[in-house]
Amino acid sequence: MTETAAVPTAPLRARAEIDLGALRANVRTLRARVGDAAVMAVVKADGYGHGALPCARAAVEAGATWIGTALPEEALALRAAGLTQRVLCWLWVPGGPWRQAIEADIDVSLSGMWALREVTEAARAAGRTARIQLKADTGLGRNGCQPGADWAELVAAALRAEAEGLVRVTGLWSHFACADEPGHPSIDAQLTRFREMVAYAEEQGVRPEVRHIANSPATLTLPETYFDLVRPGIAMYGLSPSPEVGTPADFGLRPVMTLSTSLALVKRVPGGHGVSYGHHYVTPGDTTLGLVPIGYGDGVPRHASGAGPVLVDGKWRTAAGRVAMDQFVVDLGGDEPPVGAEAVLFGPGDRGEPTAEDWATACGTIVYEIVTRIGSRVPRVYVDDVNGVNGVNGVDDVNKDVRG
Repeated sequence: MTETAAVPTAPLRARAEIDLGALRANVRTLRARVGDAAVMAVVKADGYGHGALPCARAAVEAGATWIGTALPEEALALRAAGLTQRVLCWLWVPGGPWRQAIEADIDVSLSGMWALREVTEAARAAGRTARIQLKADTGLGRNGCQPGADWAELVAAALRAEAEGLVRVTGLWSHFACADEPGHPSIDAQLTRFREMVAYAEEQGVRPEVRHIANSPATLTLPETYFDLVRPGIAMYGLSPSPEVGTPADFGLRPVMTLSTSLALVKRVPGGHGVSYGHHYVTPGDTTLGLVPIGYGDGVPRHASGAGPVLVDGKWRTAAGRVAMDQFVVDLGGDEPPVGAEAVLFGPGDRGEPTAEDWATACGTIVYEIVTRIGSRVPRVYVDDVNGVNGVNGVDDVNKDVRG
């Protein structure tokens, strides 16, 4: 998670342009939707591939008061970079950097007794009170403490540790399994169980600062789930959690990432010419092929072979044959754009380019995977497009940052 203020002096093989102006606008839109609830900007997995630190800073500027990460290392990196806002991290394993997190004033999530034991030992060693949040498994079946006796044991032990000054319980929280499937019966069941588990903890004496369960789909569609805090992840980046929930435009959101490259070669080939590994595509007649210099080594899914859409010369083209590690080919159908012509894999769709959702559909996956998997070989180019229109500042604007 590094960044520089340098502007590229030579054309980039590929670029993921990150519109921080759009991200700020998305956060403001989400804030307006949730009323008095606070917003936690989730920047795990390097900001869903967009860059954790620049996106966290932009979200805070737009009014987010919490930052969320999965890993403690992600949270510690944000602190080391100077981010001072409240940060919650929730995915721990035994022997994790509890003391470093406590000393960095990071809120840590606990799902079981083993974690409470480790955090209290770290608090004693640090001579500081740990800020902890207790996670309830209300039906997702992943992380989180089971209701009933397990929850009672964890709550009681946390209150004892709080009485000793070792911890402060700052939050009670959970996570939905099917909030991206409107009307799914598990939504109401989880919400009811969350209310019950929160009520029990509070009856025992827990006084949390925040109670939260709303992820992106719940933030967009379920006002009854807002409580004190919402945790938008994918929605903050201008993407919909699922087509069933709605499109980004339905919620006033704008996709933040545009992935583009330039054709590295344009050449005429005869009919019957095999293309890429395995010759799964053979040209049906004389045509023109364009070489797109980005591949699965950069995060372009190999599952996009024969399906991934690309905008070249104003037209949608499709990955012809296998996506290779560093490159794939599009059949230009006889058109002959120049070498170096822009090829846009996905973006907001303003110029007729495919969207990340189009790629998810082509690959049989979810939009989260499309943006998150774009790798470090693709530099992130940060634009501050305050007007919400890509390109207003020009490709070499001095306000841009490049991170590779």
